[in-house]
Amino acid sequence: MRKIYAIGIGAGDPEHLTVQAVDRLNRVDVFFVLDKGAAKADLVRLREDILARFVTRPGYRVVTAEDPARDRTPADYRAAVADWHALRTDVYERLIRDELADGQTGAFLVWGDPSLYDSTITLIEAVLARGTVAFDYEVVPGVSSISALVARHRTTMNQIGRAVQLTTGRRLATGWPPDTDDVLVLLDAHTTFDQFTDQGLLIYWGAYVGTPDEILLSGPLDAALAARIRAVRAEAREKHGWIMDTYLLRRPQ
Repeated sequence: MRKIYAIGIGAGDPEHLTVQAVDRLNRVDVFFVLDKGAAKADLVRLREDILARFVTRPGYRVVTAEDPARDRTPADYRAAVADWHALRTDVYERLIRDELADGQTGAFLVWGDPSLYDSTITLIEAVLARGTVAFDYEVVPGVSSISALVARHRTTMNQIGRAVQLTTGRRLATGWPPDTDDVLVLLDAHTTFDQFTDQGLLIYWGAYVGTPDEILLSGPLDAALAARIRAVRAEAREKHGWIMDTYLLRRPQ
């Protein structure tokens, strides 16, 4: 039977790889890489660098497929995501069925941790549900973007005995979560922290965390700091053609 690994490779630093991840990398016959286009070629290069550095097993192959485009301004967000996932499931199904022989092992190298705001596990399950190709799979955890963020800022995700919530910019825009003092925000293309300036919060923001392009900003969240983060973020996005950032908002005790 075919075997698939979903391997968390960390937030950008190759040294984020765990001993377990390196072990699984060296069991793989075929690595599957989804190409997101020239603007995000850095993400492909990082995966290639990881393989060159850590894989000692000879004879493995790397198969690249184009990642389907996604509607970034949909009228119906959930419907758009469902349509996108269906297209990506088609790609995953084809890769596993056509590029991996029975008895071989394949792997998807997942940015951060496969369990945190990533669709790899969902897509693998969707391929299995179709019943067109049989395989087993294993998930290998990785260092998440939020773990890397708080480590680089030398802080924690939560305060002692207090609740912490992980959410998206889209959900944060509807209001501060109740009974929560620390909010870790991912997938925020619209700098939603702007809504919370001058409320006595602290912000710990980071972009490209763990990579040579890492940017970190932190402090009391007032209008001046919010404007600085927006400017730095826009400049970085213009320079690189993409941005991957996250932040922690904290109501200090």
